[in-house]
Amino acid sequence: MPAVTVENPLALPRVAAPTDAVARPVLAVTTAPSGFEGEGFPVRRAFAGINYKYLDPFIMMDQMGEVEYAPGEPKGTPWHPHRGFETVTYIIDGIFDHQDSNGGGGTITNGDTQWMTAGSGLLHIEAPPESLVMSGGLFHGLQLWVNLPAKDKMMAPRYQDIRGGTVQLLSTPDGGALLRVIAGELDGHQGPGITHTPITMVHATLAPGAELTLPWREDFNGLAYVLAGRGSVGTDRRPVHTGQTAVFGAGGSLTVRADEQQDSNTPDLEVVLLGGQPIREPMAHYGPFVMNTREELQQAFEDFQKGRLGTVPAVHGMSEGGL
Repeated sequence: MPAVTVENPLALPRVAAPTDAVARPVLAVTTAPSGFEGEGFPVRRAFAGINYKYLDPFIMMDQMGEVEYAPGEPKGTPWHPHRGFETVTYIIDGIFDHQDSNGGGGTITNGDTQWMTAGSGLLHIEAPPESLVMSGGLFHGLQLWVNLPAKDKMMAPRYQDIRGGTVQLLSTPDGGALLRVIAGELDGHQGPGITHTPITMVHATLAPGAELTLPWREDFNGLAYVLAGRGSVGTDRRPVHTGQTAVFGAGGSLTVRADEQQDSNTPDLEVVLLGGQPIREPMAHYGPFVMNTREELQQAFEDFQKGRLGTVPAVHGMSEGGL
């Protein structure tokens, strides 16, 4: 799990545990069910079974892989529409191509993120490049859906290409944890992702036995998803492991700790920390559209069927192996 790393975390700016903040309690720990997405790549549904009031403004998150593909096996998604929210695709291992009908796109690999604001609507495709289809190889990533408030749902689409080398790297005072701030702000340090809905997205790597207590905005919710490894969450050390999501309650700090012993194939605890300012508006979600009312959903389907969300380019840069 390379993503973005450094040899000496102690050389990085450090985030200290707040001394006077109320620790966020752990309200629940859920286990993600497994499924398949697109043309058949394996996913874990990280937020399945969690009440939306604890997720808002996040809608869903899939852990894609971790999977070692044989030659000819890598899969993606065919062209499909979106409206009313943002998709965030973070590649930890492997490589993925993206193209959309608004002209956005590119290739992302270890530690890169593509941030697509669907807004009023577009078509897009995500697929492995032909070279990966031919060779096979490791693939692992996340896709997160972030809701847009009603006032922004019909904004013009936008694409952000966030290279792994631009993420804000931080550490804890003892160097036991490496923090990658992909979007939002953490203790005054800003990540590169530009968001319409205020959020913070951090990928943290904790060495065995390391503990991480971070200041966390009190007006944000708090979620921790375990990509790999074993550890605990909260000051009462509630156990968590790969594929589980911890839901935190109110407070000004959150705590994650790595177990002293990890599995041989997972040397560290890998966790994604998410916080966002709840939108607190009605949500109507069906398939690739996230709106505020059923009527708006119906309009989105009608607009898609009539070609108003864009058209598939006649010539595009995606490999045929991903179609």
